[in-house]
Amino acid sequence: MSAVSSRLPVFPWDRLEPYKATAAAHPDGIVDLSVGTPVDPVPAVIRQALTDAADSPGYPTVWGTAALRDALTGWAERRLGAEGLTHANVLPVVGSKELVAWLPTQLGLGAGDKVAYPRLAYPTYEVGARLAGAEPVVYDDPTELDPTGVRLLWLNSPSNPTGRVLSKDELRAAVAWAREHDVLVFSDECYLELGWETEPVSVLHPEVCGGSYEGLVAVHSLSKRSNLAGYRSAFLAGDAAVLGELLQIRKHGGMMIPAPVQAATVAALGDSAHVAEQRARYAARRAALRAAFEGAGFRIEHSEASLYLWATRDEPCWETVGSLAERGILVAPGEFYGVAGERFVRVAFTATDERVEAAVRRLAQ
Repeated sequence: MSAVSSRLPVFPWDRLEPYKATAAAHPDGIVDLSVGTPVDPVPAVIRQALTDAADSPGYPTVWGTAALRDALTGWAERRLGAEGLTHANVLPVVGSKELVAWLPTQLGLGAGDKVAYPRLAYPTYEVGARLAGAEPVVYDDPTELDPTGVRLLWLNSPSNPTGRVLSKDELRAAVAWAREHDVLVFSDECYLELGWETEPVSVLHPEVCGGSYEGLVAVHSLSKRSNLAGYRSAFLAGDAAVLGELLQIRKHGGMMIPAPVQAATVAALGDSAHVAEQRARYAARRAALRAAFEGAGFRIEHSEASLYLWATRDEPCWETVGSLAERGILVAPGEFYGVAGERFVRVAFTATDERVEAAVRRLAQ
């Protein structure tokens, strides 16, 4: 039996452990700004829905309840501007990372196929390609790719790690290129509700897709907008033919969201008040950390959306990580997201208010 793990890169976060230990030794404790994991409470309306659905002894379905599909199509129409969606245009998934990692395999990609993604990117795009035995390919501009062998094109706006947002014109150009070359587009839009200096746009917006979802799928998650990382609730919206094929495969694989989580997702997508409240928390933390890092000699690039600051002192990223760890602050080295990030660090503003205040004090010293 061959070891599939041999196809994969070293799990990046393991390399951060020594720095985490250094930061944790700080007399006032660690300020962990490395992983963008929610720390604020799950909104009460969502917890109540989960509790009310707790008596769910039977198997849930992969496609989800009709109420869940109604919630997905309704939210996508209201929030993304997508028009004319039916249940065939949506599919719940067990967290977006699972989808990203296994999508190329579920699409039947393999040797001779290419999966393209941004040069600075979430590492799981590469992992997904390698798990399928396909070739990972990076790009600066997707329209400049050699289309030979490219079967899947990942877009990511707002970007993890940089927070960069693609304009409607850039999205339109990418969609037109992909359609011209018969390349399937998956657009990772998990941070779309967290635009700060600009308003992110979905690939499903009619001014981008031209009113057709052919060859286009958007990926969305409730982890960030609703503090539901622990619930593993995400979904796809777009091309009905693509989602129908994935649905059949996922039925055989038993890839289903637990019934109480489905009910919680319906509640989360039906309530906008908690989203505005959480945005306000993040906006305050972002402003405080940005000012503190800039005051400490950092330059912030992009970062107009998402939960991160893309910061540099024009030095190797591991030097920056080490220096900040001595102050009890842990950040992610930009190298995790590609060699183009080797002089940057990614700073998450998902710590509590108290920990953010501690980081601000330490950066001022």
